[in-house]
Amino acid sequence: MPGEDVSDRLIALLSVRGEDLGAEWADKVTGSLGGRVSRAEVQRELQEIYTALVSALGGGSLDGHDEAFGEVRALLGELSRNRAQQGFSPGETAVSVFSLKEVLEPALSGEDSDLQAFLKFSRLLDTLGLFTVETYTRAREELISAQAEQLLELSTPVVKLWDGVIGVPLVGTLDSARTMVVMEKMLPALIDTGSEQAIIDITGVPAVDTEVAQHLLKTVVAARLMGAECTISGIRPQIAQTIVALGIDFGDIVTKATLADALRHALRRSGVALSRTAPQAGAL
Repeated sequence: MPGEDVSDRLIALLSVRGEDLGAEWADKVTGSLGGRVSRAEVQRELQEIYTALVSALGGGSLDGHDEAFGEVRALLGELSRNRAQQGFSPGETAVSVFSLKEVLEPALSGEDSDLQAFLKFSRLLDTLGLFTVETYTRAREELISAQAEQLLELSTPVVKLWDGVIGVPLVGTLDSARTMVVMEKMLPALIDTGSEQAIIDITGVPAVDTEVAQHLLKTVVAARLMGAECTISGIRPQIAQTIVALGIDFGDIVTKATLADALRHALRRSGVALSRTAPQAGAL
């Protein structure tokens, strides 16, 4: 069959000139990556793909979706995920496949049968290249999602301010997802630290909408159900006006203008006696 003839022609070429073609392929890919991956590493990756590709062609198919190309797709998937983690672009990742066309073109540019082999093999590489880009995109999205979750965790710390008092200082935009993280982190912290007072400080939050305010209220209610009192501090004039305009009722929830005021209130509620110390003579 013609397809088998083309496959045989490609297998013969890739097998006989495998070392030379593989070396040239590695050179082109290494150059396109700007030296950010060593040639030895590129050579190792491509050699595995090259060997699997020749083996898959032995099945007589030139359809990259066939089961025969399963190992090739698996290796390309691993390469794509590595490139995504290393910060390469989709184009820089896809060139690892498409540059093989440039390597084979001179060797398959003579007779009509060779041209037919090149065109069919080119379509195969297009399919594998598209698979590579799709895998890269999924890997990149997963990486970005994981990083976003990590940043969300880091941007919502729960700190112990005093024995029995924890604080959650918030800075930046406060949305529903982040307020949910506040609840998920603060409630276990109350148990872990044995605290009965919690302070949510929103001094660094530029705006609060209805949904965010509702989440904050739910967090306070959840803390109360666990026997803890929650104080909200840092409500600036602009946020206070917004809360009033939206008709949000904080009810009997304690609010303080500053974190210092909230901490003073929490310490008093915890039974800590506070007193001012007169400055020593000569002290700055």
